[in-house]
Amino acid sequence: MIIDPWSSQKYEYEKLFETFGIERFDENIWKNLPNPPFFFRRNIVFGHRDFQRVSHAIGKNAPWAILTGLMPSGKMHLGHKIVIDQVIYYQSIGADITIAVADIESYATRGYSLKEAKKIAIEEYILNYIALGLKPCRIYFQSKNEMVKDLGYLLAKKANMSQVNAIYGFTGSTNMAHVFAPFIQTGDILHVQMEEYGGTRPTLVPVGADQDPHIRFCRDMADAHRLYSIIPKEGKVGVFIKNDEQVSELLDAAEAVVQKMGKVLERKDDYKALYIQVDDLFELDQKLARIEREYDGYGFVAPSSTYHRFISGLDGNKMSSSRPQHALFLTDPPEDVKKKLWAAKTGGAQSAEEQKKNGGKPEQCMIYELFTYGLMEDDNGLKEIYRQCREGELLCGHCKKRAYQLLEEFLNTLKEKREQAKDELKEYVE
Repeated sequence: MIIDPWSSQKYEYEKLFETFGIERFDENIWKNLPNPPFFFRRNIVFGHRDFQRVSHAIGKNAPWAILTGLMPSGKMHLGHKIVIDQVIYYQSIGADITIAVADIESYATRGYSLKEAKKIAIEEYILNYIALGLKPCRIYFQSKNEMVKDLGYLLAKKANMSQVNAIYGFTGSTNMAHVFAPFIQTGDILHVQMEEYGGTRPTLVPVGADQDPHIRFCRDMADAHRLYSIIPKEGKVGVFIKNDEQVSELLDAAEAVVQKMGKVLERKDDYKALYIQVDDLFELDQKLARIEREYDGYGFVAPSSTYHRFISGLDGNKMSSSRPQHALFLTDPPEDVKKKLWAAKTGGAQSAEEQKKNGGKPEQCMIYELFTYGLMEDDNGLKEIYRQCREGELLCGHCKKRAYQLLEEFLNTLKEKREQAKDELKEYVE
């Protein structure tokens, strides 16, 4: 199974756990975070890789970063909003936010010029981000960031075509700009750990399931360039040197760190290893990563990630800019919204009488899904809609009218804030 980050396919999320090792993002993972948002409570964010590292930083009030990106290749719809909802939440609890405009990737994979991509990014995405409540942060364009491009090239030394083809399914006809796009994304994700942008620290990348290939590839690249390897086993931890240069010096440096954090059980220079007892492996990893930079290493902490479910289009398939009749765009006028909602797929019965008798199926209803994805903020109100629908007390027309009222108010307010945001762009965009 190969996930294509550039396709519009839908996913069987259970298979992602089994096939790719994504971990479940349940209440045990997020329960200690402040003010858990609706996308946690409603299982919209369903999976993660290494989120514990981020949670650990939040708990210790230590620095951590968010890196997310936008693909400027179409209009922003409600499906895109769930990413910025997460970013705004993380910003509110202390994350340092960086947003990459993937104009190089848009050029390589969608055929947009850099000029076209810039216009789309600002008018369709960044103004909406600000209007939705994003506070000043750093937004940059891939094509203008030399460090990102340099890292993409330099880190590529430890990748090969077999590895890239296995992850992305590239073929002999794939253009080389497309092949290089994942390396640019690696530069995007990891450059926020360079000293110029905040240094070594946990980095979270919130994405849809379709972007997991980029996360796996980036984590592989970060690990490939590490000088230390930390392996817990049978009640103790092994710290190993991965190369053959300056082994004694690297072991000395690691030993000095461990002695302040725990206990050195054994040192074996011939095996390039320390065996230790330390409670806080996240902190140890970061300290060792910082040491690596003193020995010409990159010292990147492997990025963490979360994965969210895609909102459905109004016909039940994936919401996509390429299917505008079934998508709700943040710049849609009210009359278009109403027309689309009234044509939306629901879980209702064939007739009002039948629905009153047997009830509806909210889990199959695109209107109920809109409520779930933040259109209705109150959890109790959402549960009541579900109950009334299942018991036949609520008809589809009522829900469509309610959804329209909420969307009309939201989009009108957003339009006003988007106009105000035009004067604030310079506080965000490099």
